[in-house]
Amino acid sequence: MTSTRRRLLKQAALGLGALASAGPDARAVDAKGKKVTQPASSPLPIVDTHQHLWDLDRFRLPWVAGAPKLNRSFLPRDYAEATRGLNVVKTVYMEVDVDPAQQVQEAEYVIELCRREDNPTAAAVISGRPASPEFKGYITRFKGSPYVKGVRQVLHGGTPAGYCLQPEFVQGIRLLGELGMSFDLCMRAPELPDGAKLVDACPDTRFILDHCGNASVQAADRSQWERDLAALARRKNVICKISGIVASAKPGEWKAADLEPIVKHCLREFGPDRVVFGGDWPVCTLAATFREWVEALKWIVRDESPEAQRKLFHDNAVRFYGLA
Repeated sequence: MTSTRRRLLKQAALGLGALASAGPDARAVDAKGKKVTQPASSPLPIVDTHQHLWDLDRFRLPWVAGAPKLNRSFLPRDYAEATRGLNVVKTVYMEVDVDPAQQVQEAEYVIELCRREDNPTAAAVISGRPASPEFKGYITRFKGSPYVKGVRQVLHGGTPAGYCLQPEFVQGIRLLGELGMSFDLCMRAPELPDGAKLVDACPDTRFILDHCGNASVQAADRSQWERDLAALARRKNVICKISGIVASAKPGEWKAADLEPIVKHCLREFGPDRVVFGGDWPVCTLAATFREWVEALKWIVRDESPEAQRKLFHDNAVRFYGLA
């Protein structure tokens, strides 16, 4: 079967699924976080640029041992149920920090997922260790893959401040640029200046700032984060992923208005053409369902133009990741 026919069949199947699962009403939230019912309309198409999946019968994820709510398998069928009726038309798989010995297997697993016609996964950001002597041999095997778009190494768990500035790491990130791949910056908020220095050292590599730079919803003072994010936003080879922040909210007590200052600052500094939506499921379930996160974000951007909303939820991701 040709790739074009496979893509068309996949899109048709997903479209029928969205139509079948759409209910008579659309759900939204008000400023106090209360759900309100609105008449149904043509739903905004969503590209989820931060889709996690893991099968604990296949992969080892040491970090989930410390997160009981996440210490189980989350499979494509679970994602389909979590996103039902929301018109998620495509997703970009995000690596899940597997045991490094299983990075190749994880990449091969998600590439096969992208090839299949029964799910929305269209591309992947795979795991990698840019400072490793083996990184070049590892990542070049995926050169030219239509599915592998970039690499991430989480920099807020087990790596010290400044880790991403060591020469070997910088060399690895420059290699990604040479291969036409991107790098996701997932780091502690106080280390955003390190991210800016890394970006400056790698002008030919494109970067995605995950989770709004990991600002905490519950923080009383975010002024330093605001300054550091604004400085990073001045680098034009960086985009911002509006994702992840709800996981830092207080479960059962947060409301959309609590998230609004963080989101609005990111939108203001990066502008409408350099922001993309990310679900961060199932990590978001530490405080919210996928639907609750989407509804909250739609409320936050309610005053943005329809064009800007479509860019955030769909168009920018299609353009940045080259999704067909």
